[in-house]
Amino acid sequence: MAISYDEVITKYDPVLGLEVHVELGTASKMFCGCATVFGGEPNTQVCPVCLGLPGSLPVVNGKAIEYTIAIGLALNCSIAPFSRFARKNYFYPDMPKNFQTSQYDEPICVNGYLDLEVETEDGVKEFRVEIERVHMEEDTGKSLHVGGATGRIHGADYSLLDYNRAGIPLVEIVTKTIEGTGKYAPLVAKAYVKELRDILRGLGVSDVKMEQGSLRCDANVSLRPVGEKKLGIRSETKNVNSLRSVERAVRAEMIRHAGILGSGERVKQETRHFHENTGETTPGRSKEQAEDYRYFPEPDLVPVAPSKEWIEEIRARLPERPSDRRKRLQDAWAVPDKEMAAMVNADVLDLVEESVKLGADPTKARGWWLGEIARIANEREVPASELSISPKDVAKIVELVGKGELTDKLARQVVEGVINGEGSPQEVIEARGFKVVSDDGALLAAIEKAIAAQPDVAEKVRDGHIPAAGALIGAVMKETKGQADASKVRSLLLKTLGQSE
Repeated sequence: MAISYDEVITKYDPVLGLEVHVELGTASKMFCGCATVFGGEPNTQVCPVCLGLPGSLPVVNGKAIEYTIAIGLALNCSIAPFSRFARKNYFYPDMPKNFQTSQYDEPICVNGYLDLEVETEDGVKEFRVEIERVHMEEDTGKSLHVGGATGRIHGADYSLLDYNRAGIPLVEIVTKTIEGTGKYAPLVAKAYVKELRDILRGLGVSDVKMEQGSLRCDANVSLRPVGEKKLGIRSETKNVNSLRSVERAVRAEMIRHAGILGSGERVKQETRHFHENTGETTPGRSKEQAEDYRYFPEPDLVPVAPSKEWIEEIRARLPERPSDRRKRLQDAWAVPDKEMAAMVNADVLDLVEESVKLGADPTKARGWWLGEIARIANEREVPASELSISPKDVAKIVELVGKGELTDKLARQVVEGVINGEGSPQEVIEARGFKVVSDDGALLAAIEKAIAAQPDVAEKVRDGHIPAAGALIGAVMKETKGQADASKVRSLLLKTLGQSE
């Protein structure tokens, strides 16, 4: 049964649950000394421990515990004085031990929260997402399915296994049920993952590269009729690996669930896979319950019991919260709420700040990152941070425009050239032969030529019809190949024709 999103939110109340997996940026794996470098040759960063060979014994990575405590503190969690690991038993081809060492009933961090600000059609709204637990575990290996059109196992000719990732320290951050978001559920999910990513990046505990799988989100979605209290049956969309996809996946599942419920059928509790190309999800496997995993305490690892003194040492080293930083920058730059939200949504706040640190005026830097650079990023469907232009480049362009060595039009071409790999701003200017025409004599000669070519337009300006000057200014800019300062041309033109600004 087809149903629109507007219909969904009038009939049903969405309830979310988000599980975010974060690969920690430690030098070695969770329970052994193998390297964690991304992109190594397959199966070269393995040992008997992370391969689960008989007789091998794990040892807990102390830095991973420190990072996890820092995450818990940043999310306002209580740090357990005693926690322990458990074996989670299930079979995956890319899990060499056939169990995952995780934490079950005694996690290290519990009962936290994260406050969000979400830009809505009704202005900025605040939401609080409560955190149930933050626990430590190890990542699995990676399967590569060869052949077929989708890169998934269905239709593949064969599969290859790379165990380099197996055993990398992993933290899972699990929310409590998220209710009361209504039509903003997809935006809240996206904002939560983004805020979490910013916190983790600030802590320095992970590179949080979603495209590489360092941070991935499992989005649980259920619907219940408006006014009902009982929770609906949930689906879990696994391993969503971009902010945009988190929003799209939640929205798609809300529409899918509503269509099923509207047809009088039951939603299946199952895992789903999100497809970027279609914006839809497809079934994975039926969703297990905790008892299916046969958890039991890990006999080869001692419990984790961090001292109060150590916890307070870690707390004292926590960096500025992203929300506090945004407020500080907004005040320092005198930025309206809407423009600050635009920078956050476009994920360019870090880039703007770095440009400002390099000497750029905050308003000008913001204008470039949210303007021409954002336009090109949208055209190429990539984040602005992935374009080949740096804050240093933007600061230089702002400087050259301020000195009058570039016009805004030429500066846009310089930005495009830098992004296209033509070199630094100065190299693009030299290669393209850009030179601002600022000499009054050259400009006046071009103005006289434009007046002679369009005497009727010039007469309108002399008679006080100032808007008509646009045609003459355009002719001068064409004559100077766009390399004149348009504001200076306007000033000289009006003066020539006996008018003032």
